[in-house]
Amino acid sequence: MSEDFYDVLGVSRDADADDIKQAYRKKAAEYHPDVSDHDDAEEKFKTIKKAKEVLTDEETRRQYDQLGHDRFVEAEKRGATGSGAGGAGGGAGGPFGGGAGGAGGFEDIFNQFFGGGGRGRGGDPNRPRQGQDLRTGVTIDLEEAFEGVTKQFTVTRPETCDTCDGAGHPPDADVSTCRQCSGQGQVTQVQQTPLGRVQQTTTCPRCEGTGETYSERCSDCGGDGVVRNEATLSVEIPAGIRSGQSLRMEGEGAPGENGGPNGDLLIEVDVDVGDRFERDGADLHVHEAVSFPQAVFGDTVQIEAVDGTVEMDVPAGTQSGETFRLSGKGMPRLRGRGRGDLYVQAQVVVPDSLNDEQREALEAFAEAGGEEIDVEQGFFEKLKRSF
Repeated sequence: MSEDFYDVLGVSRDADADDIKQAYRKKAAEYHPDVSDHDDAEEKFKTIKKAKEVLTDEETRRQYDQLGHDRFVEAEKRGATGSGAGGAGGGAGGPFGGGAGGAGGFEDIFNQFFGGGGRGRGGDPNRPRQGQDLRTGVTIDLEEAFEGVTKQFTVTRPETCDTCDGAGHPPDADVSTCRQCSGQGQVTQVQQTPLGRVQQTTTCPRCEGTGETYSERCSDCGGDGVVRNEATLSVEIPAGIRSGQSLRMEGEGAPGENGGPNGDLLIEVDVDVGDRFERDGADLHVHEAVSFPQAVFGDTVQIEAVDGTVEMDVPAGTQSGETFRLSGKGMPRLRGRGRGDLYVQAQVVVPDSLNDEQREALEAFAEAGGEEIDVEQGFFEKLKRSF
């Protein structure tokens, strides 16, 4: 991750958050591992996502600009080693894993570089944080995967409580300073260890970092500020998508904290291929019955493909199990890069019963070939075994 994050996204250093998000969406669409053909797509996508996370967070971006890329990455590595990182409260949702006031966290490293005395706002438990990403799934059939489809689905997800607007308490509730943290939003514990005194600062468990407590809680959300609701959404599924690939709907995930943006909703697609075809990427495979005369003399047969009927020439002397390739008659590839192929495996069908005319003709066929076969005792069984 040696490339400057601004260069990774292709934006200027004075780009605003909207420009950065737009650039991220464009780059992510190109390098997402599920759809990209680039050899290093997975690593490139991780770098793109990291750049977006850093540059869309106001405080983290400030630190990145002040440190520069190399020193920022080095500071992050040192902060992620677990050398006395702070508690589970403040900063747990940040990209560095360090706590709000724990020794050895990112802010300590930041202060080592710049000689700062205070911990600044990096560990502020009231800092806006993006909500969690959610996952769900939809199932489509092969025809829908061929054409592309707009699919409606229902998902149960956490949403901001409308009753209290996410505050967790009624608007007219009495507010008072938290007695446990004296309005600081954080509590500090000091422990004596063989290496000396260790001070750890964590989010106040009583007020959850707000520094205030209220006389009553919201009756609908129980003070959480979040309720679980059922939402009906629509997603555009592109033609050529395969089972296991995911689509991302930005901002449709869990609500953020302290005014932060919502997370995203990841939708895993399952394609029901059905009984007729087998799918291998953009290629399709199918078994097609061919009569004995068609296999012997050759013929043109009608094959039912996904998008309609297509003609296929069966050459004379076709053997059962022989496979023919119909170029460009398979599934579309993502982003309109042509279509795969349709592979048709011929299965020669031997009739179970014949009329008198057919029987006489086949007897003559056997005699002409110099075969001495007792027709009544299993000619057709032997004929079947030959195929």
